[in-house]
Amino acid sequence: MNDPTGSTRPWLDPEVLDALEPMLDLLAGDPASLSSVTEPSRARDVHLLDSLSGLAVDEVRGAVRMVDIGSGAGFPGIPLARAIPTARVDLLESVGRKVEFMAETIDELGISNARPVRARSEEWALGEGAAAYDLATARAVAPLEVLAELASPLLEEGGSLVAWKGEREPDSESLVSGLRERLAVEIDRVVAVRPFEASRERHLYVLRKTGPTPPGLPRRPGMARKRPLAP
Repeated sequence: MNDPTGSTRPWLDPEVLDALEPMLDLLAGDPASLSSVTEPSRARDVHLLDSLSGLAVDEVRGAVRMVDIGSGAGFPGIPLARAIPTARVDLLESVGRKVEFMAETIDELGISNARPVRARSEEWALGEGAAAYDLATARAVAPLEVLAELASPLLEEGGSLVAWKGEREPDSESLVSGLRERLAVEIDRVVAVRPFEASRERHLYVLRKTGPTPPGLPRRPGMARKRPLAP
């Protein structure tokens, strides 16, 4: 397991953080309460630094075409789009107000390489998003085995899923390993990060797509959660 906490931390780039500060004000001022953490100084740690800690992963820094699954208010997708201007970032979200907030934020911040998409990942993977990305990201969305199923049909062969987690999930790790053939996805490694001084150690799971999208994927929207696949 790689641990970058004792080396350089690329997510602490002051230029990127300063450019993203207006996003915190927009979040705090939005009447829809898009997050349980909206106070700007706290949200800077919990949302911005946590999102940008994904830069500890080589596949994130080198992304060319990225999809953020279940973007919510835009984390980690919007901060990563600002930090990696050469990547094209699609932000998948099914809730209309959250999509509107992301569009407003992207416009306010002048980010030209990201677009919000109102769609479920399963629907997007049937059309434009099919095997279209070298990187998928997901933060606080679903168990690892569910994310692996959702990401597989979106990723090209050799593409990666990076999933933000707090504690490690040994049960989910075992499930993903057992589903390797059915999902064409395997765990490559787990990267430990500490996004900000007061945070606990978090874990970034890096999964790799090992072959073509298997038959039967994507399943109907919601099935990955309601009826998880069994090894």
